[in-house]
Amino acid sequence: MKAMQQAHAAKPVKPMRFPRAVAGIAVFALGMGLTACGGDSGASGGKQEFHVLVYGDAGNKVEKRIVAEFNRTSKVKAVLDTIPGADYQQKLQTIINTKQAPDVFFNWGGGSIQPFVKAGLLRPLDDMMAKDKGLKDNFLPSVLDTAKVDGKHYGIPMRGTQPVLLFHNKKVLDDAGVKPPRSWDDLLDAVKALKAKKVTPFALGGGDQWPTLMWFEYLYDRVAGPGLFEKALSGDKSAWDSPDSRKALSLLRELVDAGAFGSNYDSVKQTDGGTAQLLASGRAAFELMGSWEYSTVKDANPGALKDIGWSDFPGVPGGKGDPAAIVGNTNNFYSVTKKAGHPDAIAAFLKLMYSDSFVKQQLAIGNLPTTTNTEKFLGTTDDPAYAKYQLDLVGKAPSFQLSWDQAYAPQNSTPIHRAVQQFTNGQLDADGFVKAMQALTTS
Repeated sequence: MKAMQQAHAAKPVKPMRFPRAVAGIAVFALGMGLTACGGDSGASGGKQEFHVLVYGDAGNKVEKRIVAEFNRTSKVKAVLDTIPGADYQQKLQTIINTKQAPDVFFNWGGGSIQPFVKAGLLRPLDDMMAKDKGLKDNFLPSVLDTAKVDGKHYGIPMRGTQPVLLFHNKKVLDDAGVKPPRSWDDLLDAVKALKAKKVTPFALGGGDQWPTLMWFEYLYDRVAGPGLFEKALSGDKSAWDSPDSRKALSLLRELVDAGAFGSNYDSVKQTDGGTAQLLASGRAAFELMGSWEYSTVKDANPGALKDIGWSDFPGVPGGKGDPAAIVGNTNNFYSVTKKAGHPDAIAAFLKLMYSDSFVKQQLAIGNLPTTTNTEKFLGTTDDPAYAKYQLDLVGKAPSFQLSWDQAYAPQNSTPIHRAVQQFTNGQLDADGFVKAMQALTTS
């Protein structure tokens, strides 16, 4: 799984932005070998180096190569430190305001960095972008902007984008005479046709909770456009009790009551491969999931890939949202701590995040960088058509709404997941869901 998906999967214990008991700082620093410290002379105590902290997973092989590439020509050296994915957010929070703080660190943008910005711990990158316009112009704006806080940029994309797509099993759809839905009515008609064939219309990993959230995110966007969620995120609690909010909830209730997800979705999980197996085996016709599900199916059942297709989420009649808008995880980002030294060297390091070398290496491990030069290298991927579809989707999107549990500060992840699950399974009515969302905190 990619880092963004892994963080999602870990959310019940430690959500993606700031996740999860902590051993003492001294023990952690010793175990990790993190020697960075704050100060004007650089967070490495005056040494000609800066520390880059990343989420420990398979993606590190590219990060190691990029650091090595940078160090071949730079007098100031980059030092790569890693924290295993399951511990990353929790340990990052533990050290971010200590002498062990990194100079540059991996994050998810949005809510994952907002508390750090409010605490005055991060350096705005707008000055670096002014000196090197490529640090802004060479990335897709819809992605770059998800690491903006209070109008300033605090992150440079450093891995790949993962929009949420509507996957389908071609054989199942053909057998039922169903096509990928282009409208909400199409979707409801597909539910009826598929149920008649004794097929679960939509695989849903309700046991993980966060997959269900994707349905809320898309329907709220299609009904209200991105403005409603932006309003709620800014602290205006009235957004959740608006007519558009309640309309989105009514559509969700209609979908659940129509049997779109079957009856045991709360016992199914995406994280153990359950939903991918339902889709690949033809026991389910569709699945709304992050773009990583293609790799999940490929790893579990490569022979099934020939039957897997994908499409956009359909529009809603009378909706204010643009059908070309998308939701999901925009990318991972590098942010810079305010006390980090060697800003010019760090800026030079960040420039590599849009280099041809970086793009080719990310594509080679299945990531889709959000740089303006990515398209020319799509032919090097295992499935150029799938990669191009995603890149076009992201490039043309008028907005890319970050997952709610990433956009909000970390302490809200569990309440969001709980409210989504309880509304879906009928434990909460619309009033209860509205109250639960109004209780979220914005800092």
